[in-house]
Amino acid sequence: MKIAVVGAGAMGSILGARFASGGHDTVLVDVVAPLVEAINADGVTVVRGEEETTTRVPATTDPASIGLVDLVVFFTKCYHTAAAAESARPLIGPDTVVASLQNGWGNGDVLAGVYPEEQIVVGVTYNSGLVQSPARVVHPADQPTIVGSFADGQADDARPARLAQALADGGLEVSVASPVRPEIWKKLILNAATLPTAALTGMHAGALTAHTPMHDLVSETAREAVAVARGLDYDIDAQERIDSIHALLEKAGPSKASMLQDFEAGRKTEIDVINGAVVRAADEQGIDVPLNRAFVQLVKGWESLRGLE
Repeated sequence: MKIAVVGAGAMGSILGARFASGGHDTVLVDVVAPLVEAINADGVTVVRGEEETTTRVPATTDPASIGLVDLVVFFTKCYHTAAAAESARPLIGPDTVVASLQNGWGNGDVLAGVYPEEQIVVGVTYNSGLVQSPARVVHPADQPTIVGSFADGQADDARPARLAQALADGGLEVSVASPVRPEIWKKLILNAATLPTAALTGMHAGALTAHTPMHDLVSETAREAVAVARGLDYDIDAQERIDSIHALLEKAGPSKASMLQDFEAGRKTEIDVINGAVVRAADEQGIDVPLNRAFVQLVKGWESLRGLE
């Protein structure tokens, strides 16, 4: 397939390199010219422990220079999704799969405001990455990715299978779910419980679960979010989520959460589509979520102090 990955940050670069290594004609698209220049000059280097792999993947700031592609995967920050979707129009024809594996809740809705919803595939990935320098990222370990149709009632749609095949060709673990929204909420619960806690304390993943008070705070924040998900008729078990979250944190060890990376870089966070999404859904149902609400307020306060609102 001909594939474009929109957003050449940590995860976009990792996926782009995997698609290319899997034999697909892949291009990275990003608005940051120095990053594009670095990728074109040096390729994408992915670091895992003592091992480094460099993959040549062309990059551009101009989607119109690529032409129509078979698959577009969006991996921008959530607050750039709308602009990225508009800029990607030259890439997308009636048969193009339009996919989001971004963090948070609502990116699929943004894409559906620009493209027909039957073309859209959404999902979650438990892979993580850390940018060390332009065109050089750390990918600690392979983790599962789950994809499915954005449009309800498309259980046998071939589009998620096309994305899944491209990911599998790159050596990534992937499955197709129908419906996929419960899986997105499971990841949302994980993110709501761990991203602001890591960012506000500076703790890496392993420390969050090893430190007893933070372990308990993560658990109770997750429990609130599960209550909201169950109110939306998603059959998610609270204890299963909590146990899975702590197992993932322990396995991730010294990895830094994406929101902690945002704090350290002085960037705007994705709090609005993570804990903010939990709060909005809770308000619609009349469910009390004081911890999630407090995290939104705390992170918004941090952003305000730095002029990032």
